[in-house]
Amino acid sequence: MLLIPAIDLKEGKCVRLRQGRMEENTIFSDDPVAVAGRWVNAGARRLHLVDLDGAFAGKPRNAEVINAIVRAYPNVPVQIGGGIRDEDTIQAYLEAGVEYVIIGTKAVSEPHFVRDVAIEFPGHIIVGLDAKDGKVAIDGWSKLSRHDVIDLAKKFEAQGVSAIIYTDISRDGMMQGVNVEATAKLAREITIPVIASGGITNIDDIKALGEVAHEGIMGAITGRAIYEGTLDFAEAEKLAESFADVSV
Repeated sequence: MLLIPAIDLKEGKCVRLRQGRMEENTIFSDDPVAVAGRWVNAGARRLHLVDLDGAFAGKPRNAEVINAIVRAYPNVPVQIGGGIRDEDTIQAYLEAGVEYVIIGTKAVSEPHFVRDVAIEFPGHIIVGLDAKDGKVAIDGWSKLSRHDVIDLAKKFEAQGVSAIIYTDISRDGMMQGVNVEATAKLAREITIPVIASGGITNIDDIKALGEVAHEGIMGAITGRAIYEGTLDFAEAEKLAESFADVSV
């Protein structure tokens, strides 16, 4: 199982939000490239980057920093989300060396877009489904849709995406523990891998996810816990490696 450190970017800095609220952010570093190096040196096998400004603007705002991270650590696959709303943006990221692009809001509002880009860029498209009480949130988590998470995940699976990132937004950034039950339930319903996100607090969360990794959970994204020190990334990464390997 992969443990994937998150580097959330706002105005060129590494920050963390609480429940997706831009006004509730904590700046952890002015040097995201150095932050990426910290996690790579601790054993990270993949990096999760989010262009927070891009997510709200609907187009990339931190591409320069993202490209710098990719150049600095070319042997570590990068997945990027935030503001990816057209083919040109996907093409630019992939040409820069990004391995996976994450489609969020547009996947819900325009599902045909996912189908088109999954065909155009096979093996590189991940869909991020952010949910609360089983319903998918859109527009930077500011709105709840009527869509059911599992139904949408099945639709995107049929369209050829590589994986689903599932975030429980009621727990993200709140240090309340990961929603293992909901994550495992989703993983059982689809055959493509699920990446868990939101709520990881300590090593017990990694153990709990690892015990159900065989259900189809290929990894977990961790953010605030590794920045605030409630989770030792190097220790947790070694533990994650010991669990079932579910690959994209």
